[in-house]
Amino acid sequence: MFVVVVYDTLAERNPKILKTCRQYLHWVQRSVFQGELSAAQHRSFTEAVKGVIDLEYDSVLIYRMQTHHAVQTETIGQEFSSGSPVL
Repeated sequence: MFVVVVYDTLAERNPKILKTCRQYLHWVQRSVFQGELSAAQHRSFTEAVKGVIDLEYDSVLIYRMQTHHAVQTETIGQEFSSGSPVL
């Protein structure tokens, strides 16, 4: 599967999540990574992420594309989007 990962973590945890993402994916920009992962690699990556972030504060979004018609989003930790308009 092809994944896009976006993270928002406390600055002191940025080096740990950056290192974890670089072990599995290609850096795109600041806190954005992408690449191909097998199902086993995806499970390993998600467990590694859970080990370096604060689930009560940090947020990691994983967009999974099984086909070009479907995009699945997985949030690990806090979801900051309320879904409502800003104004």
